[in-house]
Amino acid sequence: MSIAKKEYKRVTVKSLVDMKQLGEKISMLTAYDYSMAKIVDAANVDVILVGDSASNVMAGHETTLPITLDQMIYHASSVIRGVYRALVVVDIPFGSYQSDPKEALRSAIRIMKESGAHAVKLEGGVEIKESIKRILNAGIPVMGHLGLTPQSIYKFGTYTVRAKEEEEARKLKQDALLLEKYGCFAIVLEKIPAKLAKEVAESLTIPVIGIGAGNGVDGQVLVFHDLLGITQEFNPRFLRRYMNLYEDMGKAISQYVQDVKDKDFPNDEEQY
Repeated sequence: MSIAKKEYKRVTVKSLVDMKQLGEKISMLTAYDYSMAKIVDAANVDVILVGDSASNVMAGHETTLPITLDQMIYHASSVIRGVYRALVVVDIPFGSYQSDPKEALRSAIRIMKESGAHAVKLEGGVEIKESIKRILNAGIPVMGHLGLTPQSIYKFGTYTVRAKEEEEARKLKQDALLLEKYGCFAIVLEKIPAKLAKEVAESLTIPVIGIGAGNGVDGQVLVFHDLLGITQEFNPRFLRRYMNLYEDMGKAISQYVQDVKDKDFPNDEEQY
């Protein structure tokens, strides 16, 4: 039986909790600039994540680690200018919150003040509880992130599925409950077994958004460039490509080059 969807003129953190209670799945997608954010927002995506994945897909880095706080604020402010409906969440980048709760708060405040974003996202559980508490105490909404946490890639040494072993699964469930207790409004679970993700989602009152975590969670998130097939080298099992823009854009650009070489562009109707 289909769920009657409620219309949200503006999605808020409360809207997401309402969606979970109503059984309506939450859609979340990344964006990093004004033009793409406008398209994503107009398509009624519920949450736009200004992800530190910009380090990979926008800057060409191998990991998310090199992107800076200033760069994240630049991307976030560009996105905000193109958004009217979606909730905009911004990743606090590596090195801006892990070691010092005061620095974490300063980073979150800068993101909110300088970009106009609606919330921030941090990776980790009990290890960063003081940072999360300090940010929440300042009135800034926080989304958690557990499972595969790309900012810790050198600790893990691999991008394979996390929490397959009992001990890690137990800790993940504990961390999820703690994040809810601290006051996080939602949690992203990345690349963990679908059964475990479903258990976590059912144990929490806050929404759980999955990426490579099966369909038993409250919503899904993908990277914009992956969904549209702009990236080609990234092929995880969980990724569904809805277009092949890499190929289509390449054909269009090749045709433009050929038209210029053939003196076909501009034609008589395309000049003054």
